[in-house]
Amino acid sequence: MPHALYRLGRYAARRPLTVIGTWLVLAGIVLAAAGLFGQKLDNSAAVPGLDSQQATDLLTSAGANQGGLTAQVVLTPLDQSATFTDSDQARTALAGVRAKAAQLPNVLGAGPATISPDGKVAIVRLQYPVIEELSGADRDNLQTFVDQAAAGSPLRIEMGGDLAVAFEEAQTGIGEMIGLVVAALVLLIAFGSVIAMGLPIGLALFGIGLGTSSLALVTYLIDVPTWAPVVGSMVGLGVGIDYALLLVTRHREYLAQGLPVEESVGRAVATAGQSVVIAGGTVVVAILGLAVANVPFLTAGGISVSIIVLIMVIASLTLLPAFLGLAGHWINRIGFGHRRSAATSGWQRWGEHVSRHAKAYAAGTAVVLIALAAPALDLRVGTPDEGTLPQQRTERQAYDLVSQGFGPGANGPLVIAVDTSADPNVVQPLRDAIAADPGIAAVAEPTRTAGVATLIAYPTTGPQDDATVKTIRRLRADVFPAVLGQSKAHIGGATAGAADVGERVADRLPLFIGAVVLLSFLLLTVVFRSILVPLKAALMNLLGIGASFGVMVMVFQWGWAAELIGVEAPLPILPFIPLFMFAILFGLSMDYEVFLLSRVREEYLASGDNQASVVRGIAVTGRVISSAALIMIAVFSGFVLGDNPTAKMFGLGLAVAVLVDATIVRLVLVPATMKLLGDANWWLPGWLDRLLPTIDLHGTDAFAEPIPQTEEPVLVGQLTR
Repeated sequence: MPHALYRLGRYAARRPLTVIGTWLVLAGIVLAAAGLFGQKLDNSAAVPGLDSQQATDLLTSAGANQGGLTAQVVLTPLDQSATFTDSDQARTALAGVRAKAAQLPNVLGAGPATISPDGKVAIVRLQYPVIEELSGADRDNLQTFVDQAAAGSPLRIEMGGDLAVAFEEAQTGIGEMIGLVVAALVLLIAFGSVIAMGLPIGLALFGIGLGTSSLALVTYLIDVPTWAPVVGSMVGLGVGIDYALLLVTRHREYLAQGLPVEESVGRAVATAGQSVVIAGGTVVVAILGLAVANVPFLTAGGISVSIIVLIMVIASLTLLPAFLGLAGHWINRIGFGHRRSAATSGWQRWGEHVSRHAKAYAAGTAVVLIALAAPALDLRVGTPDEGTLPQQRTERQAYDLVSQGFGPGANGPLVIAVDTSADPNVVQPLRDAIAADPGIAAVAEPTRTAGVATLIAYPTTGPQDDATVKTIRRLRADVFPAVLGQSKAHIGGATAGAADVGERVADRLPLFIGAVVLLSFLLLTVVFRSILVPLKAALMNLLGIGASFGVMVMVFQWGWAAELIGVEAPLPILPFIPLFMFAILFGLSMDYEVFLLSRVREEYLASGDNQASVVRGIAVTGRVISSAALIMIAVFSGFVLGDNPTAKMFGLGLAVAVLVDATIVRLVLVPATMKLLGDANWWLPGWLDRLLPTIDLHGTDAFAEPIPQTEEPVLVGQLTR
């Protein structure tokens, strides 16, 4: 691999205009094709095999309206002394709103107005087709109607339900811009050069633009979920800047050693480029491993994000070297410099300090990580409902009104589809049995269509409550078998669907984690030819990722300091976030692991002194790792400042994980444990050594001449004239 990367880097540096022109033409073709032929992204959450999906399929096949999305128009008199039971004006206005709402595009029907026991709140339930037949325009039409109907009306009118949130899209805002500005400042301080700072930022933005645009074309192959561009942008920005940082750093080191620009770029791609390939490949393979969960929209989202990461890797190995070749020695000439050995001596002292107190640091950091990870045992997956939205949102207002008038369960009705082909008389006994369950507040009268009956049941608890999930399980396991006989019934609706997806993800999560850990162990065993190094890395990665999960539980589920990031109510962790985060973070931690340990191993092979090699590895890589971590933390934290709860969870979880990995794990726990293990770090059975392929991580075999050696390694930010 280093031979191919070396030639690739030299070619890109020697013919930069050809490489840059090729990328621009490719980008132009993709952007034009996406604009002309691109299809809209998919909002479907269909998961074959789940009971909730079987309910939807049964209702859809029978032509029953209840198989699609619903929306709720929630009304209450502006006069707080009036009710729908004693005010003719309120009843007349309610009837008018219901009649006009039924005429909206794609509305299959408007149910009769349901009035709360105290007469204060009324709900008009609108039935829509399945989500595949709808678009964001339907939500906009409903919002416009509600706004117009409320003008001059004696009623306060809000809207909620499935349709109101199905087409929610995260918007790029000030938070992301702040993250990029901070990343630029960190790069400027680290590199001391405007050009060196601009290249990683520019590369990341170019890759994000190309990657997210291409998803509109990928829809011809798979159904790309609407949240994929948000997650892809977040991950792509982080890894794109990170990979470019490593390559630019190594390139400037070689320039400082007196190598020509073309040779320097080639060697940078052959050495640091291998770390990029290993880290990027691990991210891609791990994310593709989401297929283990057998949730189609997660698999499709994983493929979409992997495409963006892959574009970042390829651009880092081709487009960035071209710009480095074009910039030449100017990469060091616009900015400011740093004292030559200041960074080295500082990290050198830190490495020596940790080595002197290795036992204390190893024990102390292990306790901290375990304490942070402990709350992850309480992690609960689920889909946040409208009750978690900001107070000013109409969906939140509707949610609160429904809860006040009808109880919390009215916001998460269970849609029960009953196949009556075997016994049409089973419906009423089933309705009575469901109504008798302690977790059910009420059951509406059944409707029948083509051999299928539909029952709408309202739980006594809210959509996110554990008690609601237990009620669904109890109905399926105990109530249905006792009544149905040969007939079949399935529980659908948004609440049951979210519970089913969460349960499947929870069941498959251990298998997924085991597969990713095994993958990383095997890869590091090959790279570093050691048993203890990859085993230790896997355990530390588990602790680091567990700590990020623990912080997410404390903030989002327990509500600790949640108001600081705009979270107004406790909410469960979205089902796909633990899977995605685990895959992404293993790849990112692999990046730091390879970058640090490759330097440590290089020193160990040269000197045979384990402690000195660990200290030297920290001295040479400490500043690069900390700079890369600061950049990624800034980028990820920017998403926490937005309104979208999915982006907040991803942003906070990834930022905490990178912070823990690059500080507590990589710069404290790794050197402390390596000091304690001594030469055993590099033990490998002879038979295994003969079986494993050899990876020249330092790329020396690819070079025509040995790398010039300097007395003091040149670090990021050093300036040579």
